[in-house]
Amino acid sequence: MNLTITGQHLEVTPALRDYVTSKLERVVRHFDQIIDIAVTLGVEQLTEKEKRQRAEVNVRMKGNAIHLDSFADDLYAAIDSLVDKLDRQVLKHKEKIQSHQHEGIKHAGE
Repeated sequence: MNLTITGQHLEVTPALRDYVTSKLERVVRHFDQIIDIAVTLGVEQLTEKEKRQRAEVNVRMKGNAIHLDSFADDLYAAIDSLVDKLDRQVLKHKEKIQSHQHEGIKHAGE
């Protein structure tokens, strides 16, 4: 699995890189057929006073691709929210694949 972490309007520090990597390990543990993950971290300036932190992910896996994004006032909160969303989507995809495989076995036995 390839992991790419990029930053838009911010520098990706080693601490941020380690945080994202450790959070994504949970997702990879649930589903091992992930080809690559591209994470983009950024800061969006809505006005001069208001800044929003953005975390975005593109995941390519066997049979599917997932794109998600998350916004928060704190970048770490945005990453946490993003990984939670991604985990739910990956588990949903995994269940879908497994249910289709079981249906095929049932039909073959009839």
